[in-house]
Amino acid sequence: MPRRLFLHILLFCLTVLSTLWVGRNMGGTWARGALYSLSIMIILLSHEMGHYLTSRRYGVSSTLPYFIPFPYFPFGTFGAVIKMRGAIPDKRSLFDIGAAGPLVGFIFSLVCACIGIKLSGAVKISAAGGAFVELGDPLLFKALEWAIVRNLPSNYELVLHPVAYAAWVGLFVTALNLLPVGQLDGGHIAYAVLGRKSIWLYRSLMLLLVVFAVFYSLGWLVLTVFLSAFGIRHPAPVDAVTPLDRKRKALAVLMLFIFVFSFVPAPFPGGSIIELAGKLLGR
Repeated sequence: MPRRLFLHILLFCLTVLSTLWVGRNMGGTWARGALYSLSIMIILLSHEMGHYLTSRRYGVSSTLPYFIPFPYFPFGTFGAVIKMRGAIPDKRSLFDIGAAGPLVGFIFSLVCACIGIKLSGAVKISAAGGAFVELGDPLLFKALEWAIVRNLPSNYELVLHPVAYAAWVGLFVTALNLLPVGQLDGGHIAYAVLGRKSIWLYRSLMLLLVVFAVFYSLGWLVLTVFLSAFGIRHPAPVDAVTPLDRKRKALAVLMLFIFVFSFVPAPFPGGSIIELAGKLLGR
């Protein structure tokens, strides 16, 4: 077996184990951990294979997915990446490669969300206490919960089934990847649509993330530093002149809606700069 292929398989297996471990710790049983692991691995694999197969379609050399295990709360993984080693021919192929991953991943996340929310149970808020992790819901989750779990009493909280939690993670990963920055999927899409003018969108987004860090979660500031370190500019494809057709422009609007409905400003409520400053001053 080639050494590189062995590494891909090894990282995949380690990520299965790390997500299984985290899922078991959160769900309480190995069976529930296996459901989480299976669901999130399907979502992540579908996302990366969307990129890989589309890259192959356009003759752009790329690696198989490198999965990143992380056997700790909250996800059990840092996701997966592929590395494109060939030049991207034009804006249309750049757009298709960038959009394929989050689009396919979103579809699988949506399926898991519908199944998982249906399997989720409700408990009294007073009975739940601090035993469960509080999550911020993206708009899509709020809509699905309203449609699937009707007439939930105001003093009850929905406790996500492992499949639903995997869907939540999938939507969170989709939203992060659709941020219009640098080499992220959203950066590919933004450059394909706006060209060099997309730099203003990048800068606006970085400023917005700082605002989110102040009011919602310090994690956004960490992400801002991380993205800045890797650069916010996007390299141009070989043909940077030929514009996108109407079909792809319409799909770009759809990707924007997917981002809006998947994004959550406070994924884990608490820990904003304002709250941390308040605690320090309170001492």
